[in-house]
Amino acid sequence: MLVCSCNFITEQEIVDTINALLDEDCWQLIVPAKVYHAMEKRGRCCGCFPNVIDIIIRTTEDYHATRRGSTEAEIFDFMSRLKQFHDEQRRADRERRQKSHRAA
Repeated sequence: MLVCSCNFITEQEIVDTINALLDEDCWQLIVPAKVYHAMEKRGRCCGCFPNVIDIIIRTTEDYHATRRGSTEAEIFDFMSRLKQFHDEQRRADRERRQKSHRAA
């Protein structure tokens, strides 16, 4: 399935890249920019990034469950840290000043 129409990237290419990154370091945080950089591409309109994030999560969970043989505690710890990071970033976005409240 074609995920990124700007760069003509398929889902299988993204999955293969994620698996290669996980083979290097299985507990690293993988984001769409890292995947695109590994494929020597760059996000143009970035409309595909939400789909790429879903693919990253699915592939990472599958990697740890089947290929690595990680325990449930390790996977849960990693996913909880990822959720905590996501919540912190969302909180930081809410605390920024809105464009309509600019000084001068």
